[in-house]
Amino acid sequence: MTGDPARGPSTLLTGGVRAVNIGLAGFAEPIRTHGGACAQVEWRPPAEGDRALGLLLARLEDDPDDPFGAQVARANAEAVRRIVEGRPVAVDVRTAVEAIPGMGARTLLHAGPPITWERMCGPMRGAAIGAMLLEGWAATPAEAEALADRGAVEFAPCHEHATVGPMAGIVSPSMPVIVVENQAFGNRAFSNLNEGIGKMLRYGAYDEAVLERLRWFAATLGPALGRTLRASPVDLRDLTARALQMGDECHNRNVAGTSILIRTIAPALVRAAPDDAAAALEFMRGNDHFYLNFSMAACKATLDAAHGIDGSTVVTAMARNGVEFGIRVGGTGGAWFTAPAGVPDGLYFPGYGAQDANPDIGDSAITETCGIGGFAMAAAPAIVRFIGGTPADAIAYTRAMYRITLTRSQAYGIPSLGFAGTPTAIDVRRVVESGVVPIIDTGIAHRLPGMGQIGAGITAAPYGCFTAALRALGRRLGLEEAA
Repeated sequence: MTGDPARGPSTLLTGGVRAVNIGLAGFAEPIRTHGGACAQVEWRPPAEGDRALGLLLARLEDDPDDPFGAQVARANAEAVRRIVEGRPVAVDVRTAVEAIPGMGARTLLHAGPPITWERMCGPMRGAAIGAMLLEGWAATPAEAEALADRGAVEFAPCHEHATVGPMAGIVSPSMPVIVVENQAFGNRAFSNLNEGIGKMLRYGAYDEAVLERLRWFAATLGPALGRTLRASPVDLRDLTARALQMGDECHNRNVAGTSILIRTIAPALVRAAPDDAAAALEFMRGNDHFYLNFSMAACKATLDAAHGIDGSTVVTAMARNGVEFGIRVGGTGGAWFTAPAGVPDGLYFPGYGAQDANPDIGDSAITETCGIGGFAMAAAPAIVRFIGGTPADAIAYTRAMYRITLTRSQAYGIPSLGFAGTPTAIDVRRVVESGVVPIIDTGIAHRLPGMGQIGAGITAAPYGCFTAALRALGRRLGLEEAA
């Protein structure tokens, strides 16, 4: 700018250049190089520039004057209400065939979205073989494989039977399962019992020690816990809230949760099962992850109450089968939306590395779906010693998840954030619009069956799951032209 020749150069920029740059950071560099100040605003076009998705997002915004937007707003308000008002209570332990609806005599439930025997990863195949040996369907691993090869065993996702299981997630008919009742809405959810750390069935191990432990679960631990919980149910929402304030995130860290659970049930356990109480308490004391399966079943019972609401964009399940990552969304019926599962980024035990790792596996991401686990990492700074990173990273992960959720939990407060509620109710729209995907802190399994856990770390849900879900929701609502 030359200004008025009679008055000399313009004084517009005598105070120096002060600019705001939106988008590509490279445009800010010339300004800074020449002494100007430039504030960088991180921005990306909605839906990563996909025009059709962007139009669909616009139609599904909470607009009371638009019939589609109004329907989505009402559906999400109801889904959020059901999630925050959920009251999961552990009421029993029963065998899977007794407790789980639709559990057949030759059914094996597994983690993650649907998968056939032929496509299963090593840890899941190993766990399935172990379960067939445990049930007496086969006498040798070769016989078990032959049974599966000829289709004599029915495989189904845990999630489709109101059940969740960590890692391979295999649940067979005789296994004892925790029964959690959502006392606010009347539905129930289930999970198997946690075996501990090391070479366990959930990692694909099936040697005699593994099977003997599972037989003890069925003969002793399960019945003892069943008698205990029937006499003295445990409010799991309250227990999880206390554990979060004591440094757990109730996915990869369950030290406080397990301790509170033992303290809560010990008197009733001694009264209900005096002959078995000592052995049961010793096992739980030696397994810091014992609360995990209670936490998972509590989250499943909470989220199932919010599933099946037409128009809802709230994610009600995230799960991995070691090959694919899948999500379910409240307003899309029973559909799964999947993408390839990745290998988590984390810390490995000595002697192992990413080349040894199986792609992400397990139903335990139900915790993040419900607003704890990785979404509550700010409550568990010590978790970074197990998964990598720093306490500041843990806080940053939690803060990022507020961008893609609809509410903050009324029950689960984070001390380091002034007791703010955890980010809760993942919204497919917000994920697609922002490009921010849910983070999950997880264990890492060896790709070979029976090798066990080889590390822990962070993984992210694939973006493609959410775009596919949003398109499917648009079609259900009659917005095919926008999708």
